[in-house]
Amino acid sequence: MQDAADPGATRRFSRRRFLKWTAGGFASAGLLGGGYTLFEAGWIEVTRPILPLPKLPAPFEGLTVAFLTDLHHGPWTGLEYIREIVRRTNALAPDVILLGGDYVHQDRRYIAPCAAELAALSAPLGVYGVLGNHDHWEGAAETQDALKAAGVTVLDNDGVWLQRDGARMRLGGLGDLWEDVQNLDAALSDATSGDACLVLSHNPDFTETLVDPRVGLLLSGHTHGGQAYVPFYGAPVVPSRYGQKYRAGFVQGPAAPVYVSRGLGAITPPLRFACRPELALLTLRANA
Repeated sequence: MQDAADPGATRRFSRRRFLKWTAGGFASAGLLGGGYTLFEAGWIEVTRPILPLPKLPAPFEGLTVAFLTDLHHGPWTGLEYIREIVRRTNALAPDVILLGGDYVHQDRRYIAPCAAELAALSAPLGVYGVLGNHDHWEGAAETQDALKAAGVTVLDNDGVWLQRDGARMRLGGLGDLWEDVQNLDAALSDATSGDACLVLSHNPDFTETLVDPRVGLLLSGHTHGGQAYVPFYGAPVVPSRYGQKYRAGFVQGPAAPVYVSRGLGAITPPLRFACRPELALLTLRANA
């Protein structure tokens, strides 16, 4: 079983280096049309992927999962936008809500207000989340406390059994790949090879190090779809060691597939082009 990601398998990024890197990568963003790219940054798209989760028990067939990630409440993403995300998520009536990390951007003072808005999220099987690199940069302990106070079950290197009609499936979460450790054994606990296991990992690069055969599907964010996508070229910036591979969408990793959401917020500069913010309503099936 895989207990932790190899610390040499990924490069840690400091806040300063990350911001310098992204700013440099987006230096040409103005060429994409400033007014439109600002508009698109708030133009939410609800996607409805149907995803395979092997060994999914019959009572969970068709389970709907609202996956929200990279909200980045901060100077560019206001509380009204967060409230709209919450309103639209609840209107979709998902069975469970999962949060993929990076709740704030640039300052810890945004943590409590963002979490307070997320307290309105509601789903029959609960609301669960993990932290991302920005949450560690602004205050991991404060973010965890605020999320818990908002009714969100934090699953960093932890997991729960979801129960329905006498059947179960495992939902696990991992610490952020850049700023934490990843203890998959703790996340999956006593799950066996016969259980359906869904794992939250903020950073999709973890998928490349995964060897545990119990994991059937991962959900990630972090890359924002690049925020800007140039047809026939790709995204100028993807914060991944693997280039465009984990930019967005359903990707087959070495041992298991991962669905990478484009996320809902934006970091500096707060622009998107051909890469709308994504509120994903996933449907899980044993054989999608």
